[in-house]
Amino acid sequence: MMTDKIRIATRGSPLALAQASMVRDILAAAHPTLAKDGAIEILPMRTTGDKIQVGSLASAGGKGLFTKEIEDALLENSADIAVHSMKDVPTILPDGLALKALLPREDPRDALIAHDDSITGLVDLPVGARVGTASLRRKALLLAARPDVQIDILRGNVQTRLDKVQSGEFDATFLAVAGLKRLGLFDRATAVIDPDEMLPAVCQGAIGIECREDDRSTCDMLAKINHTETEIRTRTERAFLGLLDGSCRTPIGGLATIVGSTLSFRGLIVRPDGSEIHAAQRDGKLDDAVEIGIAVGEDLRARAGSGFFDELG
Repeated sequence: MMTDKIRIATRGSPLALAQASMVRDILAAAHPTLAKDGAIEILPMRTTGDKIQVGSLASAGGKGLFTKEIEDALLENSADIAVHSMKDVPTILPDGLALKALLPREDPRDALIAHDDSITGLVDLPVGARVGTASLRRKALLLAARPDVQIDILRGNVQTRLDKVQSGEFDATFLAVAGLKRLGLFDRATAVIDPDEMLPAVCQGAIGIECREDDRSTCDMLAKINHTETEIRTRTERAFLGLLDGSCRTPIGGLATIVGSTLSFRGLIVRPDGSEIHAAQRDGKLDDAVEIGIAVGEDLRARAGSGFFDELG
């Protein structure tokens, strides 16, 4: 029996609320019983990750900081579904929960936002530029390309980070193209970084919807809005991340693409100081998504050697 009321748990940032609103609108369009006023309620929550405004997420526990309170709401039955940015979701979910729908993926690339809007790429950053980011991946890949820059932690929501660059407190920062587009702020991007120069975070640009596995009506409802291509791409990337035991302590990038019936995946690992990068790619069939992600992860582990991840930790 289809439910006629849904409670959506989400982070309370402007971007998270925009994404939850996207899910609300898609559900209402796909299921007429949810189209009436009040049928879908959005429940903003402040997660542990949102409360940490200084220091690195790695030192505070890494992945899961942006999902725990939201998933607790599902498990306690105070919410029916949770909307996540998939790059924040750990590869192992709590018992009883499952990802049941992915929305069509937005552009997964990183955007450069510079104080000087004449800057069109990493090469144009001034010598010794002060760049703000909380991402170990972005930091490591930037240092690999521009070891001269100074990198400091910059956290907060999208608008906070944009304001700090506009004011000149930082010369530049990076934000996901997807987030800027969803907030109507893509015009603030100075440049979009090619994945060959800065491979995106695993699952960047993808929105996932999680629910309780035993809530069959909600699972069935979500299955009807699932985007298969995005599901295949995220399965590949999460299999790769899971094999490497990826966390906020490990600079990792990965991007799966689909052309026709061919799935291509490229992954990389990098030392936090940018001094060593290992990358690998594999192509295959769409049905082999998990196997492709795992194969690339195994390849990179072999190339880097047994001590690589120990040293990163």
